[in-house]
Amino acid sequence: MTGVIAFQGLAGAYSDLACRCAYPGMTTLPCPTFEAAMDAVKIGLAQLAMLPCENSLAGRVPDIHHLLPESGLFVVGEHFQRVEHCLLAPPGATIPGLKRIHSHAVALGQVRRLIADLGVEPVVEADTAGAAQHVAALGSRADAAIASSLAGEIYGLEVLRANVEDAAHNTTRFYVSAPRPAVPDPSTPDVITTFVFRVRNVPAALYKALGGFATNGVNMTKLESYMLGGAFTATQFLCDVDGHPEQPALRRALEELQFFSTEVRVLGVYPASEFRQHAP
Repeated sequence: MTGVIAFQGLAGAYSDLACRCAYPGMTTLPCPTFEAAMDAVKIGLAQLAMLPCENSLAGRVPDIHHLLPESGLFVVGEHFQRVEHCLLAPPGATIPGLKRIHSHAVALGQVRRLIADLGVEPVVEADTAGAAQHVAALGSRADAAIASSLAGEIYGLEVLRANVEDAAHNTTRFYVSAPRPAVPDPSTPDVITTFVFRVRNVPAALYKALGGFATNGVNMTKLESYMLGGAFTATQFLCDVDGHPEQPALRRALEELQFFSTEVRVLGVYPASEFRQHAP
């Protein structure tokens, strides 16, 4: 596939790496915010947006769950990207000479063992790629960054040590979004449906709303709740389930969900990533 794919962050961010791995024929477009990445698709600057939704260590990615439903975009795919942190430093730097390691707060939390072993000071930066850019600009052999190998290539840093993350399973899942849906045929195997819904403000509403998925044997792989407009009584749910809305089991489950909900809106129907077949 050719064209442009937008992501949030600087060049060399893990989202940039995810774009290049999933769509090697596309040009990546760095954007300052998630909203800017979505807007780039809406106004035609990009054909797709790569949006992180959850990480195996950090959990939900803030903002995506409420920005995506209101963006007007549709989920047309998913991608799982292994987060392989590298210790990056200017040419000539050595591990014994390091005094400070720069990175995003979450990334620093994922390399605690390295920081303790080296006895260095962790320095929080806005993001991993920005940390690499900053360390390159400093040019100090006492400063290093935790970022992707791609960031090292872009900003001229050397990899002093690869795969320094504490947990080998560190993986981020992404929604691939587009201005129009790309719904596969109902007979397509291994399909995911993403949708949002709101339940009525009555006792056991959520229990009743989800009962149809259990009775119809539909596997729910993601369920996120969040408040709307700051109201404790207005809750919206973002869900991923196995199956196609036109397949009998999921069709019946969604019909039952609508009976107990004030709104049900499908955000996307798309093929499941092959990563799911090999995930532990």
